[in-house]
Amino acid sequence: MHKTVAVSFTHKFPALRPFIKICGLTDPDNAAACARAGADVIGLVFYPKSPRHLPISRAVEVVQALPSHVPVWGVFVDATLDAIMAHVDACGLTGVQLHGIEPPELLDALAQKNLTVVKAVFSSRHPCLDTIGQYASADGFLVECGLGKLPGGNARTWDFHRAKKITAQHPVILAGGLNRDNISQAIADVSPMGVDISSGVETAPGTKHIPRVADLVMQVKGLQDVIYGGSA
Repeated sequence: MHKTVAVSFTHKFPALRPFIKICGLTDPDNAAACARAGADVIGLVFYPKSPRHLPISRAVEVVQALPSHVPVWGVFVDATLDAIMAHVDACGLTGVQLHGIEPPELLDALAQKNLTVVKAVFSSRHPCLDTIGQYASADGFLVECGLGKLPGGNARTWDFHRAKKITAQHPVILAGGLNRDNISQAIADVSPMGVDISSGVETAPGTKHIPRVADLVMQVKGLQDVIYGGSA
């Protein structure tokens, strides 16, 4: 079973640059290529309304194709604890990202399962940025705009600077329409702990263009001297 030990990402990833999460993978070879290109975390979507949704059987294939040192997080929307843990146990997930209106008690329960727990909050809908105090068990917060038909992955850019007020007190993963044209400025404005990229490196939903992934990874790594003052 592919499963690494889950720890708070404030300790797992280098502080000299944001960690890079490539989300919404659907193909084992494509996911493995993203890991080789430098992705720090791979995200799998378990939400039937998403075009990137994976059944458990396919998710297991994707996870098994990845190196054991690469964490794999599952993205869920208003799922129950039992449903989430069924996916965690079957797939060997090391983290969960909650993209709905989940109660804080769910995060409390997941935090007891040796999982990295990330809660999504939004600038344009509930749960909004001001609700993060309710989620004391979260290891960190994915922050995006929340516009569009889906809870996430709508390729909508937004005023990233609005997330800055959170980064001073909480680990933030910046998301929402990030691509090679805006990621440098977004990181400079927000100084996030991590960045979450999906549509910005895709040729179709769930299919990542590996040269774009590699280019974006090099771009983010190149910021460490300018913004973070060091080298990995």
